[in-house]
Amino acid sequence: MSLPTVALFTGDPAGIGPELVEKLLAAPDWQAHAQVVLIAQEGALKVPGSVRWHDWSGRRAPAFTPATAGADNGRFMVEALGAGIDLVTSGRADAFCFAPLNKSALRQGGMTQEDELRWFAEHMGYQGQCGELNVLKNLWTSRVTSHVPLREVSDLLSPDKVADSIRMISQALSASGVSRPRIGVCGLNPHNGDNGNYGDEEGRIIAPGVAQAAKAGFAAEGPFPADTAFVRAIRAEGGFDGVVTMYHDQGQIAMKLMGFEQGVTVHGGLPCPITTPAHGTAYDIVGRGRANPQAMRNAFELAARMAVSHRASHHPQETSS
Repeated sequence: MSLPTVALFTGDPAGIGPELVEKLLAAPDWQAHAQVVLIAQEGALKVPGSVRWHDWSGRRAPAFTPATAGADNGRFMVEALGAGIDLVTSGRADAFCFAPLNKSALRQGGMTQEDELRWFAEHMGYQGQCGELNVLKNLWTSRVTSHVPLREVSDLLSPDKVADSIRMISQALSASGVSRPRIGVCGLNPHNGDNGNYGDEEGRIIAPGVAQAAKAGFAAEGPFPADTAFVRAIRAEGGFDGVVTMYHDQGQIAMKLMGFEQGVTVHGGLPCPITTPAHGTAYDIVGRGRANPQAMRNAFELAARMAVSHRASHHPQETSS
């Protein structure tokens, strides 16, 4: 069986993305994981001859001003994201991996959606459940709500949404090679609501959602107090493969504390595997050669693993030979 193909984009051309991708491709071990179709700007990085360049609208774009978020690099990124998705949906690649983006530049460049995840869904015409998954080594997290004000979180929760988040992270873990993933679910309130003294969302919304997911065949438990859920998750015995949180920072603080320069974001629920480092474009160190490529490597390797599963489900004849 041949290696999967990953469409690899260098991200914000004004950020550290080109440096990260150059460092990734300079280490020969990447070739054991996947073939690469590179979506990049010529002259922005040096790459080995084994990398195949994608001929797209931004390949010969003029130089961008470093460490500056503007409409020009925003348009460049939007066009590249479309190119990467189109490579996968057309069958010319099996997964898409990209270096960090700058959301301000994306908006200036024409992106009107809440974030790139929603842009991906709209670009593909996908209307199902999707959401960001965060990965640190063997621990994954998903969240029921994402980029919304904290005061709106409670009203946005429902048993169906909790169950959907459990299903989404379970299926993504399975696609990455984890058999029968175990999922822990966080409560919303301090001390898990203390039997309703500090809020009733745990019993009224979250527990029914966990039960609904368990009935559908997913190995989910909870809700657990959010301040101990990650302690349970990382225990050597009886731990969890994934944790479902109720809002953005509930999981992100824990994950970034455990490994800020290693984490990966997976755009879960979408029809194809999409990964990126969980950190930003680091304008403060652009051009200094100091960017740490570990999260970029992790994102690429995870994309390659998920690409195998994606290809097997879409082109079974290629994986059975």
